[in-house]
Amino acid sequence: MKFRPCIDLHQGSVKQIVGSTLKDSKSGENDAGQTNFTSSEPASKFASMYRTSNLTGGHVIMLGSGNTPSAKSALSAYPNNLQIGGGINSGNAMEWIESGASHVIVTSWLFRDGKLDYDRLKELRDKVGKDRIVIDLSCRRMPSDPTGPYYVVTDRWQVYTDVPVSPSTLEDLSEYCDEFLVHGVENEGKRCGILEDLVTLLGEASPIPVTYAGGVSELEDLDRVKELGGGKVDLTIGSALDCFGGDIKYDDVVEWHRREQEEGGGT
Repeated sequence: MKFRPCIDLHQGSVKQIVGSTLKDSKSGENDAGQTNFTSSEPASKFASMYRTSNLTGGHVIMLGSGNTPSAKSALSAYPNNLQIGGGINSGNAMEWIESGASHVIVTSWLFRDGKLDYDRLKELRDKVGKDRIVIDLSCRRMPSDPTGPYYVVTDRWQVYTDVPVSPSTLEDLSEYCDEFLVHGVENEGKRCGILEDLVTLLGEASPIPVTYAGGVSELEDLDRVKELGGGKVDLTIGSALDCFGGDIKYDDVVEWHRREQEEGGGT
């Protein structure tokens, strides 16, 4: 299991936002919802910090327009070790790879009218290769069925698709990508605890590497995710980290990660 760092960008700044409050505004203004934290430091500073800590496989997410310069500065500071997401499609994916991204992260572009477009998925795979693609399966439960299955959501996590996060979905889509990224949207940014049933599902069903994000509130959640996910689910922590205004010490998380890699023989 690994700790995966993150850099979320909105209007060029590093921010931490409550995921369920995001809005899909075409204007790009006032679309961020509830913001937990805004950094005065550039994205490249965080990327350099992750590089110093020898953390790999983190992601940079662009929330709306105006983030390209910041995103490219982060990739330049830690080339080939950060993934990029937000507005990625087959037309711009290679540009981001050439700018230093290890992988491109895609969600919304893969869907049309709430349905997965396999032609687009195949097109992207043909352009950049399976080993460069991360499919974002960030998900929510239907408001009408609060104990039912999780469904993939797109367009700032506001539009429900007809794709459940299920063993069959994970198996099917693993043919097109190298990893999955899954935000538990309802808990994202709230520091209210992880979605334990979702982590368990990912650990049991994903045939490829998968990273979970959403709701981490304490250092012990790393151990909880490791237990529930059978050591197969990596974890991202955002708003709860002290470098993003939270209470969990970044240095403690890095130390946890280091010990885990030493015990498991990883890097």
